Amino acid sequence: MTDTVIIGAGIHPFGRFDKSAEDIGSYAAAMALKDAGVAWSDIDASYLSRMYLPATSGARILRKLGATDMSIVDVEAACASGGVALRQAVLAIKSGECDVVMVLGAEKMPRGFMDPRMIYADWQIEMGMSMNPSYWSMRAMRHMHEFGTTEEQIAKIAYKNHLNSVHNPNAMYQKEFSMEEILGSTMVCDPIRKLEICAPDDGAAAVIVASEDYARKIGARAPIRIASCEHTVARYSADFRCPADSMSATAHNEGPTEVTAQKAYDKAGLGAEDIDCFEVQDTDAFCELEIYEELKLCPLGEGGRLIDEGVTTMTGAHPVNMSGGLISKGEPVGASHLGQVHELVQQLRGEAGPRQVENAKVGLGHVLGAGGNCAVTILQK
Repeated sequence: MTDTVIIGAGIHPFGRFDKSAEDIGSYAAAMALKDAGVAWSDIDASYLSRMYLPATSGARILRKLGATDMSIVDVEAACASGGVALRQAVLAIKSGECDVVMVLGAEKMPRGFMDPRMIYADWQIEMGMSMNPSYWSMRAMRHMHEFGTTEEQIAKIAYKNHLNSVHNPNAMYQKEFSMEEILGSTMVCDPIRKLEICAPDDGAAAVIVASEDYARKIGARAPIRIASCEHTVARYSADFRCPADSMSATAHNEGPTEVTAQKAYDKAGLGAEDIDCFEVQDTDAFCELEIYEELKLCPLGEGGRLIDEGVTTMTGAHPVNMSGGLISKGEPVGASHLGQVHELVQQLRGEAGPRQVENAKVGLGHVLGAGGNCAVTILQK
């Protein structure tokens, strides 16, 4: 089977905009086409990742580029929607059905906490377990109890990500905050504070995926190989994510990130030590710390040590969330993973400007959401 490569990437900044989803999404799609140097009429099929947009949004958004007879499919898998859409494009090309495919993620999110009725049963909502920060908080508190993780270590992750955001023109927030400001910000759900948590917002990102042969034929300027793109709903999810049919505070069965990352590592023939830079699901700062462990950047319980040693800063051995992460960018769910992929493409091309990771050759994007949905994509220069 042919290798698949990304030949173009585009993005609409993340934030709050007085624009329609059609305008936001079509902008990112047009930017990706321009970056790839291909026409809309060259595309064989398209996938839209979204969660909050209505049915047939893919066709509505992409019709602004021109009416076609192509297959346009909407994909939804909670926060992993973008990874699933990208995986569908990879499979379409590897099957021989398509040569070049567009993958677009777009979203316009309502303000405030996500509507629990989209995910939880009524009984779960009545139990008070339906607000995201509650189960993030319980995971953090348990980790602090078991491993001695501190509020300062969690705050250091938020500090790092806000610092990185200063150089990202596509982030919702582009401001540095001191440790004192972060630790002094409003408590959302102990120990998670306002400046340590992401906000839902609007945004879009798109990539053009092609077979290696097609990229060679058109003379693509900087193709980035998709070494692996995996999605799972893990057998065990010993956390407080929904649905909350059962929960364990102490079980350490491999969860969604561990299972999906291992599949991605195996497919790519790589390990965590081979990854030069990461974009991961920092819906809150503790979530990123826990993901260090689940991606095998360090043993269980040592995520705090990793941030203390500066391993995941821009100048560390394995920079994480160079873009500023979701804490700074916000989380337009359908666009989240494609936004990560856009950042990694820039990094591997050496086009990330002041936030460039030196000699970046391999990058990993990770998203995790409701129902245990997890996607991991590994890109290689």
